[in-house]
Amino acid sequence: MRVLVLNGPNLNLLGKREPGVYGKQTLSEIEAEVRDHASKLGVEIDFRQSNSEGDLIGWIHESPLSFSAIILNAAAYTHTSIALRDAISSVNVPTIEVHLSNIHAREDFRHRSVIAPVCRGQICGFGSLSYILALEASVIINVRK
Repeated sequence: MRVLVLNGPNLNLLGKREPGVYGKQTLSEIEAEVRDHASKLGVEIDFRQSNSEGDLIGWIHESPLSFSAIILNAAAYTHTSIALRDAISSVNVPTIEVHLSNIHAREDFRHRSVIAPVCRGQICGFGSLSYILALEASVIINVRK
């Protein structure tokens, strides 16, 4: 099983950017944690980050060729990108939305996710554990197919 893990804008600044909100872990440290857990599950991970909405959309479009699931931290695009929403709904790959922080406990504009309705589920507020929980869910979803 292969899982595509996509990370959106500003996540390359993790560890430096608002550590009180997003924690002190870097994206590389989170990736290592996810890869370690994935290896225990026998899952191959492709972990990517881009500040470009177009890159994320392109990777989603390509996903049916190689991946059983997508874990997506769309970051700020979560609340604004109809294009990402349409890309997710255009492919038949279960997508799980993740966030490090609890978006529902933050500013009002972060409470609404435009991608949530086309995702299999949403996990937020558990820091890097959000990715691990999404990985576990991806495996379960694919076993139950």
